[in-house]
Amino acid sequence: MKQKSWLPAYIALGIVWGCSFIFIKLGLEFLSPFGVAFGRCFLGALTLIIIAKVRKISLPRERATWFKLWIVSLLLNVIPGILFAFAEIRVTSILAGIINATTPLATLIVILIAFRDEKPKSYQIIGLLLGGLGVMTVLGVWRGIGDNSMVGVVALLLAVSCYGISFPIIRKYVLPLGLVPEKMAVTQLIAASITLLPLFIYHGISHYQFRAGPVLGMLALGIFGSGIAYIWNFQVISAAGSSIASSVTYLTPVVAVIVGLIFLDETISWNEPAGAAFVVLGAAVAQNRFKRASR
Repeated sequence: MKQKSWLPAYIALGIVWGCSFIFIKLGLEFLSPFGVAFGRCFLGALTLIIIAKVRKISLPRERATWFKLWIVSLLLNVIPGILFAFAEIRVTSILAGIINATTPLATLIVILIAFRDEKPKSYQIIGLLLGGLGVMTVLGVWRGIGDNSMVGVVALLLAVSCYGISFPIIRKYVLPLGLVPEKMAVTQLIAASITLLPLFIYHGISHYQFRAGPVLGMLALGIFGSGIAYIWNFQVISAAGSSIASSVTYLTPVVAVIVGLIFLDETISWNEPAGAAFVVLGAAVAQNRFKRASR
């Protein structure tokens, strides 16, 4: 019964976050990268405000709390939101989904460099090496970076680096505040929306042709990918633990590849799924998941 309670939310989370890369691609048909980043944050914030209102969850009043969550919003929503959209003008949604799977490795690198309170363990080093090999395989370093734009690849890696920086900061400075997750999420998205609003006003809409598919894609990206997905994530953490919840990052690249092949007619080379396998394996080893599973 416990597994049945969190498994649907877990699967839905993997599908929605895996599809977010195709939603970004669709949104770019009429929005600029600024517009995509603002749209997903604004729609996500609006969704969570409604949910918070129903659940009678109030926003924090302390300026220090808002400031800390604004910093988190920069690292989790504002900068990566712009960079992912910017990159997907130049690379496939499949590549974006695979590179996004390196987030656990980026987080570990940041922890080892800036937040380390003990020496790195052998399995962490092995995991990082496997992940690095996977990234190089995905990019096809033996032939440059294949058909992908170097600028796009760098933007993806910078976006993932922001994710890596954000998680240790959340753990050290935000979690001790004792806020319920819904309050943190809605405050974070409101702060991101306010930050992105001037950029949206400056250049948010690139083409004034609003086809149903791209508009629905943006609605799904904001309402589900940046809104309801937070609630699903909290449900999985509550029912199954943070370890299982974080493993959804292994499901998203698989979904991204399948969706990109079917709906966008994107092409894929043998090295991309092979490299993705190394990335996922490296992340699992770095998090010591195999030893935990045996226990």
